[in-house]
Amino acid sequence: MTNVYADQIIRARSDLVLGRFQKNRAEDAAEGGCGVLGFAANIPIAGRHVLTASHQMHNRGNGKGGGIAMVGLDPQQAYVDAQTLQSHFMLQIALLDNKVQAEIEDQFITPNFDIRAAYALDHLDDYREIPGLPVRPPDIWRYFVRVKPTALEQFAVKKGLTDLPQRALEEEFIYQNSTRLNRAYYASLGDKRAFVISHGRNLSVLKIVGYAEDVVAYYRLEDQTAHVWIAHQRYPTKGRVWHPGGAHPFIGLNEALVHNGDFANYHSVSEYLRQRNIDQLFLTDTEVSVQLFDLWNRVYGYPLEITLEAMAPTTEFDFEMLPDQKKALYRAVQRTHMHGSPDGPWFFIVARSLTKTPQEDHESELVGQFELLGITDTSMLRPQVFALFENRSTDLPVQVGLIASERQAINACLRSISTEDERFQPSADRYWVARGGSHTDGGAFRFTVTIPTSQDASGQASMTCANKFGQPVTVDGDKKHVNIFQVDPERASTDFRTNWQSAACRAYDNGGAGSFWRWLAPQIPEVSWEEFAWGIDWLKTFAGTGENEWEFALEVLNRMHDRRYDTGPKKRASMLNFIDSGLAGVLVQTPGDGSYTQHLNWGNRNTLVEARSYGSFGRTAKGETETTPVLVIDAVNFPAEGDDSAARWIVRGYQCGWRRIIVYHWRGGRFAGCGIGPASEGLKLDLYGDVGDYAASGLDGAEITIHGDGQDQLGQIIKSGKLVIHGDAGQTFLYGAKGGDIYVMGSVAGRPLINAVGKPRTVINGTCLDYLAESFMAGDPLDGGGFVILNGVVFNESGRLSELETPYPGGNLFSLASGGAIYLRDPRQRVLDDQLNGGAFAPINEADWALIEPHLRENERLFGIRVDDLLTFDDEQLTPGEVYRKIEVRGVGVLREDSNR
Repeated sequence: MTNVYADQIIRARSDLVLGRFQKNRAEDAAEGGCGVLGFAANIPIAGRHVLTASHQMHNRGNGKGGGIAMVGLDPQQAYVDAQTLQSHFMLQIALLDNKVQAEIEDQFITPNFDIRAAYALDHLDDYREIPGLPVRPPDIWRYFVRVKPTALEQFAVKKGLTDLPQRALEEEFIYQNSTRLNRAYYASLGDKRAFVISHGRNLSVLKIVGYAEDVVAYYRLEDQTAHVWIAHQRYPTKGRVWHPGGAHPFIGLNEALVHNGDFANYHSVSEYLRQRNIDQLFLTDTEVSVQLFDLWNRVYGYPLEITLEAMAPTTEFDFEMLPDQKKALYRAVQRTHMHGSPDGPWFFIVARSLTKTPQEDHESELVGQFELLGITDTSMLRPQVFALFENRSTDLPVQVGLIASERQAINACLRSISTEDERFQPSADRYWVARGGSHTDGGAFRFTVTIPTSQDASGQASMTCANKFGQPVTVDGDKKHVNIFQVDPERASTDFRTNWQSAACRAYDNGGAGSFWRWLAPQIPEVSWEEFAWGIDWLKTFAGTGENEWEFALEVLNRMHDRRYDTGPKKRASMLNFIDSGLAGVLVQTPGDGSYTQHLNWGNRNTLVEARSYGSFGRTAKGETETTPVLVIDAVNFPAEGDDSAARWIVRGYQCGWRRIIVYHWRGGRFAGCGIGPASEGLKLDLYGDVGDYAASGLDGAEITIHGDGQDQLGQIIKSGKLVIHGDAGQTFLYGAKGGDIYVMGSVAGRPLINAVGKPRTVINGTCLDYLAESFMAGDPLDGGGFVILNGVVFNESGRLSELETPYPGGNLFSLASGGAIYLRDPRQRVLDDQLNGGAFAPINEADWALIEPHLRENERLFGIRVDDLLTFDDEQLTPGEVYRKIEVRGVGVLREDSNR
C-alpha cells in the first residue's frame, strides 16, 4: 500500500528547488570499478574486520574517496543509553571549516532540536600518521536530536503537512533541515565548509578523501561495533571525488548506499527527481541512487519489492516468466517509474535502520531492526557475490550475511572475525551471485537483523535472509561447525587410526592417492571431528618422510579439498578449515635438499634460485621417476598487484626454469598466471586460496589449476593450455578466449565467453547467469572450432549431483553468435526458443558425441562427475541425444542441407 501523504510531502519541498537549475556532473573524473563490501550479523562486529577486508580491495580504489556506514551501534560506545539510540536521530555534521560550527548550531540545530547529547567524534591527532592520506579528513560532530514540538508544529502548518503521522512528519523535517544546511554550507561548485554526513536513527556514516580502511584508522573505529557495516573503495565514476562530500556512502534518511558502476541516464534520473522537488547537491550518480530509494521507500511508502522493481525492472524473458498477477503489478510500476530507473552498469549495497520504539508503533515489539541489501542491475556488468554463514552449534549461535565485489573480500572478513571468535569459520556456508531483474530471485537479497523488546534467554538478535520476492535463503541447520583448536586428534579411536594407516599404506604402494580416496570418501560421513583431524595430521607427518610421500599426501589433501562428497553431520566450511591447515602444513615442508625444490615466502623472496633439472621427484603411474623441479610460494604478505606481487614472482620463477609452481595462502592478488609469455607448455601452476581477478588471462600453453573458486575476468584472451577451476568463476569469464581446454566444477556468473574466437573448449558443470557466448565466433566445432558444454548440475549438501531447475536461467543464450556451439544438458527441455538470440536447437549426432565425450571423460577425472551420471535422468540411463541438445548458429543446418543437394 502506498503512502497517501506522498503528494503532500512532495509539494512541501517545492521551495527546496525553487530558482535552482540542474547542474551537469563534473567531467574531470575518470570512470572505473569500485570495491564494495557489506555485512550484517546477529551479534555486533568490530570495525577492524572491515579494515581487513577493505585493505584487501585496496586495488579497487585510488585514494580519491573511501567511506563506511554503521547501523545498529553499541549505546555505550555512542555515549548514550539504549533508548536514546533507538528514539533519537543521530545527526552528524562534517566540518570542513571548524569556524562555522557555531553558525550552524545557531541556525539549524539549536532552534529546531532538543539535544540529548552532542560531541565530536574521536580521531587521530595527526592525519599524516596514515601514509598517503592526501588531505585532513573533516571533524565530525554528532548530535542526538528530536525535533522540538513547537518547531514540528510550525513546520506542519507551513508545509501543509498537518495530517501527516508524527513519525513521518519528523523524518521529513530532518530531511528538509539537512537539505537547507547543505545548501547553505556546501555548494558542489563553490565553497565547501560543512555538510550533513548522516542524519538517520542508529546510523553513522563517515567518509574521506582516501581509502575505506583509512576511515576506520583515522576515526579510530577498530573497536567500534555495529550489527551492519558497509564500506566503499572508490575508483571514481563521476562527481567531485577529491572531496569528502563526493565519496560514498550517500544517505537518504535512514539508509546509506554505496555503489559500483556508472549511470548512462544520470541527467534523466535527475530530471525525474527534480519533478518531485528533489535537488542534487553532490552531482554524482550515487547521490541520485539513494534519493530514488528514499523517494520510493519512505515518501511513496512502497513495499521493498516494489522499490526494488522500480530500481531494476524485470524485462524480456524474465518478465514473461512471471505469474500473471505479478506481471500486472510490475507493468504498473514500470509505466510509472521506468524513466526514473537507473540505466547502465551498477551494483548497490544499502545499509538501513528500521528502528522503531513501542511508542511509535504499538503493533510492533521491535526496538531494533537493521538491514543489509544488495541490488543488482539488469545488465549484470558489475561484479557481486553474496554469502551466508551460520553456526548454531554453540550456546550463543551466530549468523552473518555478506555482500562484496569479490568473494576474496568476503573470505578476508570472515577470516579476520574467525581469528577472534571461535564460533566463526574463515569461509561461508553458502555463496551465490545474483541476476538482476530475474524471475527466479529478483537479483536482490536482504539480510535482516531483528532485536526484540523481550530478548530470548541468549540475549541475542536473530538474522534472516530473503530474496526480492521474500523467499528465504537458508543453509542446512542440521550440520554442525566445530572450532579447529578445540578438537583433540589424540582422541581419535584406535580402530580408525589402524584402518587409516593400513588403507593409506596399501594405496601408496599400489594405486596412489586416487585409490586411497576411494576408500576414504565413503568413511567421511561417519568420521568424528577428532578422527578427521588425526587423519590430516597423519598426512602432514607422512609428507615429511620423503619426496614420494609428500606427493601422495598432497594429492590426498587435494581430493579432500576439491571434491564434493557427503560430509555427514559436519559442515563443509569447518572441514575446509582443517584441510587448508593440512595443505599449508604439507606445502611448507617442501621436500628435498634444495637442489630441485625451493620454498619462497615474503621474507626470503629474494633468494629465488635457478631450477636444476637433476634429482628424482614424484612418481608416474608406472612407478618411474620424474625430474620436474618444484617451486612453492607462500603468498601471505605479498601485495595484490605490482612488481612485488605473488603473480610477478610466479613469472620470475618460470624465467628461472621452474616448471612446476605451487602457490598457497593466496589472498585476493590479481593476475595469477599472467605474463608468463608464449609457448609455455610444460608449466604446471597450482593456486590455493582466494585467487583474484584476471587469473590465467593470456595463457598460452601452461596448465593452471585453481583449487577453489575464482574471481572475475578469468582466462581472458586465453590462447592455449588448460585451466581447471574446482569451484565457481565470476563475471566475464574467458572474455575474448581464442583456445584452450577449460573445466569449471561449478557455475560462472554473467557474460562468459563473450567475443570468444578460434577454438576454446569449455565444460561448465553448473550454469551461468546470462549472456553465455555472446558474439561467439569460434567456427565449426566439428571442424576444429570451439564449443561450450553446459551441464546444469550442482552438488547438494550430501555431495550428490542434482539437477538445477533449469540449466540456463537467462534470456540471452548464444546472442549474436556467428560460430561455435553450445552443448546443453537439458533432459527436461527447460530451455526455450525464446531464450536463444541468434541460435537454434539442433539434434546431437554421433559426430557431436564423439567430439564432446572425451572432454566429459576428462571432466570425470578432474571432478568425479561421472559421464554415466550425466546420462542418467529419473534413474534411467539415456542416450546422449536424449540428454544433450545442441545450440548452433541459426541457419547453419539449412546451409549444410543445401550444400548436400
